[in-house]
Amino acid sequence: MWVGFHIVSRLSTAQSMTAWDVAALRFVGAFLTVLPFALWRGPPRIAPGRALGVLLFAGFGFPLCAFAGYQLAPAAHGATVMAAGLPVGTALLGVAFGVARIDGRRALSLAVVVAGSVLLAAATGGGAWEGAWKGDLLFLAAVLSWSAYTIMVQRWRLPALDSMLAIGLMAAPAYLPVWWLALPSTIGQAAPAAALFQAVFQGAFAAVLAGLLYTKAVTLIGPGPTTMVGAAVPALSALAAWPLLGEALPPLGLLAVLLVSAGMALGVAAPTPAAAGRVDPPVPRT
Repeated sequence: MWVGFHIVSRLSTAQSMTAWDVAALRFVGAFLTVLPFALWRGPPRIAPGRALGVLLFAGFGFPLCAFAGYQLAPAAHGATVMAAGLPVGTALLGVAFGVARIDGRRALSLAVVVAGSVLLAAATGGGAWEGAWKGDLLFLAAVLSWSAYTIMVQRWRLPALDSMLAIGLMAAPAYLPVWWLALPSTIGQAAPAAALFQAVFQGAFAAVLAGLLYTKAVTLIGPGPTTMVGAAVPALSALAAWPLLGEALPPLGLLAVLLVSAGMALGVAAPTPAAAGRVDPPVPRT
């Protein structure tokens, strides 16, 4: 689903949709997906202030910045910057809030990830992708938003289902009036099938299902291992974008993607919870 998110989000630029349109479709799809669960289970069991924080960072910050970034940069950039930035951003925020520490192995893996990201920017900074660095900055903002959400999940012990219910139920009512009245839109030019596909994938799969699994993983194994399990995402996204989107990377760009994947794999292979950046004991299962 992570790989699919990068490919499908980049695909939207060829489907006559603005980033704001894709976000609207995502929020509508998520709302319709969680509504039956909310009617069956009741409203999300999260304090209002915490629900607002989840909405701002995971509901709005991450997708809006990511979709805007894909208007400017290719899929391999988004996959690499976001997959690489997530463990780095989460580790730094975890240290800042006292919920994680970085040992030597972890520091080495993060350094390799950063080096690969810099190499990617250098390898694909011109030609058809000139100006892609602006999209990369938006990807970085997106991943920092998701890192903040990751720390919230750990600090507040947020239940996965309640988190997704909060995002799904609140995002659409808050965003759609603003989008309809004030934001640029070309959705009327998009094919109905393309709009439906974006709504289903972005809403049901990328927002609700992927978010549910990710949040549950953070509560079970901690933010360190969870953010590192995306080691294969940059390479798979780059390989998929080549035939599907026609976005071929130069040899140095492919090397950069592989370097990022190697750094993330090194982080996943950390043998102890401390090496994964976790200092709190796991929650006992009942």
